Amino acid sequence: MLRYAVSGRTSVSIFAQLLVNGLIAGGTYALAAVGYSMVYGALKFINFAHGSVAMVGAYTAFVLVAFLKLPVIVAFLAAMALTAVLGVFVERVAYRPLRRAPKLASLTTAIAVSFVLDASVMILMGADIRTFSLTGMSSFQLGPVFVTPVQAAIVATSLVFMVALYWLLTRTKLGKAIRAVADGVNLAEISGINTNLVISSVFAIGSALAAAAGALIGMDTNLQPTMGFIITVKAFAAVVLGGLGNVWGAVVGAFVIGIAENLGVWYIPPVWKDSIAYGILILVLFFRPAGIFGKKEEGQATVL
Repeated sequence: MLRYAVSGRTSVSIFAQLLVNGLIAGGTYALAAVGYSMVYGALKFINFAHGSVAMVGAYTAFVLVAFLKLPVIVAFLAAMALTAVLGVFVERVAYRPLRRAPKLASLTTAIAVSFVLDASVMILMGADIRTFSLTGMSSFQLGPVFVTPVQAAIVATSLVFMVALYWLLTRTKLGKAIRAVADGVNLAEISGINTNLVISSVFAIGSALAAAAGALIGMDTNLQPTMGFIITVKAFAAVVLGGLGNVWGAVVGAFVIGIAENLGVWYIPPVWKDSIAYGILILVLFFRPAGIFGKKEEGQATVL
């Protein structure tokens, strides 16, 4: 067990470290899960390409830092913007023509888009693991826990983006339109809302947040073309746990997943860490398919 594996640290300090690690992981999962949930709220389909979009955002940030020598913050924001454009493009080319088709067609297309994005990055960047060469990344101590500057940035970025998203959804005209579309695309169209523009905006916002998640994960750990699959699983588990289409439920689910998988290594080998998300997903689908905050009636997704 982990409590005996780390010499010189008490069980309390190890528990605190794992809890903080869980909150940090939950922050990245939340950024990815929010976009997942918003797309489901608007279109009522699971965008399984979302994790691959996050992976593309991570590699975009890496290229801007490693090859174009842009400052990390500039590269981070630029990667979000470029990935937002990618998200809009994918929606326009791959998903919009299938909007009135059976949901299975959109689901199959999403999987195909994921394969295309993964293969494209692998061809362009290779299959080798990449790392951001960042300076000044030594961890610092906060009480009984150790945190790196990137991990601190993850927490701060997650909080800022969640507050900004709440403001957008509740205080702006676009946010009200997004909520209206989530209540029903046809009704929103009858009300005079440009649903195509709103859905494109949802993909732009979701893709930008996914890029942020991917880039932060890459900076904290490493990059590889297959990382999108893991992000997809974690984000999907968070969305299902919180309730499909419920943005804030997805945020709660993301932090539950992050904390659970990190505290789980107290009892199981770290190599099995990712399996905790699978286990939670299976249990939720079996005992409460609607999630914690979801509604049981089909089609009653909500972004709030």
